[in-house]
Amino acid sequence: MAIFLPFILTLAAAILTPLSAEAQQAGKVPRIGYLSSTSLSAESSRLDGFRQALRELGHVEGENIVLEYRFAEGKFDRLPGLAAELVGLKVDVIVTTGSPATRAAQQATRTIPLVMTVVGDPIADGFITSLAKPGGNITGLTQISRELSGKRLELLKEAFPKISRVAVFVDPAVTARASGSVKQETQMAAEALGIKLQFLELGDPNPDLDGAFRRATSQRAGALVILPGPVLLLHRKRIVDLAAKSRLPAIYPHGEFVEAGGLMFYGPDFVDLYRRAAIYVDKILKGRKPADLPVEQPTKFEFIINLKAAKQIGLTIPPNLLARADKVIK
Repeated sequence: MAIFLPFILTLAAAILTPLSAEAQQAGKVPRIGYLSSTSLSAESSRLDGFRQALRELGHVEGENIVLEYRFAEGKFDRLPGLAAELVGLKVDVIVTTGSPATRAAQQATRTIPLVMTVVGDPIADGFITSLAKPGGNITGLTQISRELSGKRLELLKEAFPKISRVAVFVDPAVTARASGSVKQETQMAAEALGIKLQFLELGDPNPDLDGAFRRATSQRAGALVILPGPVLLLHRKRIVDLAAKSRLPAIYPHGEFVEAGGLMFYGPDFVDLYRRAAIYVDKILKGRKPADLPVEQPTKFEFIINLKAAKQIGLTIPPNLLARADKVIK
């Protein structure tokens, strides 16, 4: 037995060593960074969906994962510093909301995986090379689908057939290249519907909304379309109030506008997008590389009508349009 004892001990050590290393790795609690251009209040329902999806995948905040939140509150100059904080914490993955946050994270790290959630055109913004093969360390979801701009104008025209001029607010946080494609698609849809568009570029993180509405009404706009973006989302309550004051029917790109009293929303189901972002995080934590995970577009859409807002400005929504809404606020 003495002859075989060293061999047995050596064999045991060889077997136990990798198991110990694996156990040590398994004991590491993953850290997920969350970087947002906006605020917690603007994203609370979406975050609830994200965390719930993580739990369903076995990742429970405070138990076997840690979530590190950073919100810029619309102060985009803070984003680089917040992104650097998350990189310094050595997080395993960073979830970003919106193009400004994604850009800040991209500049802060080329190695930590990034999962973007609600960017406009990730190719135009230089985040990925293609939807099918993102390349680099960024993957995730885009909020843009080609039919959105046309569909919003169609719904406005169906609700208010007499409108012929529509003001379009362009978010200052969206790059000219990214917003250009959306504006072009909106223009093409407008021409097909016989609508003349008035694009209003709100070129400041603290936009002159009063001035924008004065310009819209002075040029006889009969309705309003808000293009997606984090700045206008932050100012949603002010925009909704000014639209009511100006008696302009409006259709919005985020459901939070309707929750704040806006008239109509048509767009992606953002809670669904955030739930799908959790699936990306799960795959990355299990070893998948962002470059190998195709970027996805929205697959679920919502149409919400706020009858309280319609009544406030003296408008009647056609019954056939109400019947098509996913949700009607009375």
